[in-house]
Amino acid sequence: MSDKKQFQALQAPKGVPDYVPPQSATFDAVRKTLVGQAYLAGYSHIELPVFEDTTVFARGVGESTDVVSKEMYTFADRGERNVTLRPEGTAGVMRAVIQHNLDRGQLPVKLAYYGPFFRYERPQAGRYRQLQQVGVEAIGVDDPALDAEVVALADRGYRALGLTEFRLEMTSLGCGNCRPAYREKLQEFLFKLDLDEETRHRAEINPLRVLDDKRPDIQEATADAPLMLDHLCEECSTHFETVKSMLNDMQVPFEINPRMVRGLDYYTKTTFEFVHDGLGAQSGIGGGGRYDGLMAQLGGQDLSGIGFGLGVDRTVLALEAEGKTIPGVEERASVFGVALGEEAKKEMVLIINKLRQAGISSDMSYGDRGLKGAMKGADRAGARFALVLGDQELANGTVALKDLAAHEQEDVALVDIVEVLAKKLHG
Repeated sequence: MSDKKQFQALQAPKGVPDYVPPQSATFDAVRKTLVGQAYLAGYSHIELPVFEDTTVFARGVGESTDVVSKEMYTFADRGERNVTLRPEGTAGVMRAVIQHNLDRGQLPVKLAYYGPFFRYERPQAGRYRQLQQVGVEAIGVDDPALDAEVVALADRGYRALGLTEFRLEMTSLGCGNCRPAYREKLQEFLFKLDLDEETRHRAEINPLRVLDDKRPDIQEATADAPLMLDHLCEECSTHFETVKSMLNDMQVPFEINPRMVRGLDYYTKTTFEFVHDGLGAQSGIGGGGRYDGLMAQLGGQDLSGIGFGLGVDRTVLALEAEGKTIPGVEERASVFGVALGEEAKKEMVLIINKLRQAGISSDMSYGDRGLKGAMKGADRAGARFALVLGDQELANGTVALKDLAAHEQEDVALVDIVEVLAKKLHG
């Protein structure tokens, strides 16, 4: 028996995904496409820390939510400060806007971001403990036109990816003027039901959360519960009607879901969710809404805002459910170099470097693999062209240029190869 210690192979923690090639290329393309729609609409990029003071989320998201009470990764750091891995993006963005006085300039402040977020929930398909999202926030103006813009941005992002089998559901959750009276009516209804202790406690703190309960018995018991849409004040009703009218004018299809309750407490007025029926029970792929009052709760001005968070992981699964691929994501290098011999390798290194300087994605074969093995590398790289350079080509000052799609080959002078490839690739 060997004395060498045997180490067990390590794996990622439960519920934390790896994205490896080729799926990682699709993942990256989804993220870039979704956030790219925001950049086209004048949103600026913001980078945020992945952990914040726990108070940011407890105060901003709402202590009665499952996110805060059950799902946050919270710990004391070495300075005994209570910090939390961010479970969502809006509260952190609002904290940054206040801290850096972004709300003191031109309004609305329009910001876009992407990255990992963390929730301790039961792992299932597309629902991970580290989830990836693309988000936008438009802060400082209470304008239904801004609501329509944000909703349409998300819709365009999904359509730009080629998704078609998704639905947009919307409702209005009212405001500080009309929601208190509705809350009383809802509590009056709920307290007449035979609820378990936990659900009754939830009804006392935030009765809207009960309508979000997915248990069949609770769903059945609350089927006739009063709805916020039927108790909107005139201002909220007019606001929502204007948003719907603008979306209709922009030809953004939507459905009204009066029982929609988002998982975060800060939402007011316009609230929306994108769902994909190809993903089963966990069908949500993104959503958001207006959050008037959140900035004041975090110690800033009393300014309104609206935003969304789109799940990259869920969107990748939606593409797979529809059998859709994103054109070009499998191509990692347009040109692949194959050098036969040490002198040829030295020259090929220079060629590949010049191609990269010219903005042409390129790679080459390393090690002594021979022509056949190296050409397999070109196939795996998804290259359109291969360059083959051996002793004979070196002596002639040429390189063999292979068009892997057309199965054609020509000899090109070494001094011209960058220009020739640039024309073939970019016209």
